[in-house]
Amino acid sequence: MLTSAKNQKVVAAVRLKKRTLREEEHRFLVEGTQAVAEALAEDGRLLALFVSDELDPLAVRARQTGVPVEQVSERVMERLTSTVTPQGVVGIAPFVDVAIDDLMPPGAVAVLHDVRDPGNAGTILRSADAAGAAGVVFAGSSVDAYNPKGVRASAGSIFHVPVVRNVGTEDALASLRAKGLAVIAMDMHGDEDLFEAELPRSSAFLFGNEAHGLPSELLDGADHRVRVPHAGRAESLNIAAAATVCLFEWVRRGRASAETLEQLVAAAAHDIRSPLTAMKGFGYALGKRWVDMTTDQRDLMLDGILYDVDRMDTIVRQLVDAARVMSGRFQSYVELTDVADLVRQVAEQQERDPEHPPIEWAGDGEKVLIDAGRLKTTLFGFAEALVWWGSDGPIRFGSQLRDRLLLVSASRETAAPVDADTLFEARRPGTGGGSKIGLYVARRVAEAQGGRAWAEQTEGRLTLHVELPIADLDSLTP
Repeated sequence: MLTSAKNQKVVAAVRLKKRTLREEEHRFLVEGTQAVAEALAEDGRLLALFVSDELDPLAVRARQTGVPVEQVSERVMERLTSTVTPQGVVGIAPFVDVAIDDLMPPGAVAVLHDVRDPGNAGTILRSADAAGAAGVVFAGSSVDAYNPKGVRASAGSIFHVPVVRNVGTEDALASLRAKGLAVIAMDMHGDEDLFEAELPRSSAFLFGNEAHGLPSELLDGADHRVRVPHAGRAESLNIAAAATVCLFEWVRRGRASAETLEQLVAAAAHDIRSPLTAMKGFGYALGKRWVDMTTDQRDLMLDGILYDVDRMDTIVRQLVDAARVMSGRFQSYVELTDVADLVRQVAEQQERDPEHPPIEWAGDGEKVLIDAGRLKTTLFGFAEALVWWGSDGPIRFGSQLRDRLLLVSASRETAAPVDADTLFEARRPGTGGGSKIGLYVARRVAEAQGGRAWAEQTEGRLTLHVELPIADLDSLTP
């Protein structure tokens, strides 16, 4: 264990908090479990990892892929990070930015002019990733894309969205125009309403400084000057919020009405309401009655909070994946995966709900090259769906291999007839119980990977299936 902040490896990592030293090394710090997990999803994206716990799953995974891992003391971890409560994992990654000529429209590009706050910049990166944008350009005197706070706010999206930096704003806009993108300047006094303005499929959204907005010369040179309409009394939106609204309005325009992201967002908001309400109730009870509770009562409520956190995390992942699929920018990340272990992880999550039916495994424990994260989200969705549409008994998972395909099935007894063909359709709020998007996203993600998902009801059991192609070893090579 490294216990001294003066250790050569620690000193070299801490240096990367400064922009000038990052530029010398062409490396940056990746802080937090989500960002590190995203970096590990692709070979060569992580050069080193510092952890508080040497048995942390990310540390184990990093060692398996050949990434050097160092366990450090709490004091050293505090030195490496920039947060009050570090998550215990900090990585070092090489620069990932590209030249502006490497951006590949059609698509939307977010251009940041003199945006100074790293939290805003990181959030815009994350929103651009969720919207399937073609890139984010840090232009003018904008904050460094590799600022630790910005990288943390991006939650790993910096590894998914093409990032351009160190370019003048006018030069960036000229290059994008040459590629056929229309320049849409966002201005609180713009003469066009975002929800009524023309938004071409190839659009460069131009966002200005948090305090001063865009200068007149950039506004005058734009193809459209657009505002986000306000119904309330707020003077303006935070730039990250405005960028998110713009990018997802662009996404919404590009989809048929039956598959709009608007519908999925509404459905996801409905799905999130239940765990959010439960968490608020648990938190209120813990805060008011902590001293009067037994240890068992506290543990029960804390388990309930963890269960609902897992549910909300899954819903957000489903929504992000839906956006990526719908925008044509979905990308899978395969790794050697133990299917039985994924089912066990889902079972452990669901066990935090004492009323959840037990989950049983009946497979052979296949280990295959597959996108483990997406498969786990699908299995979570299957379990949740069978709670609603099944009626009795445990949920049984099984798997089998056939012709370079992995088939994973989940089933449960059901007394009433179920319209299996409609289970995988996105549903609007108010159309019955169960997740409104879980199975829909499972099918779309499976199809994006060259697979399929379907349901059948036979002999009193409802069975959900997902079939996915197994990757070759070559797919692990950059």
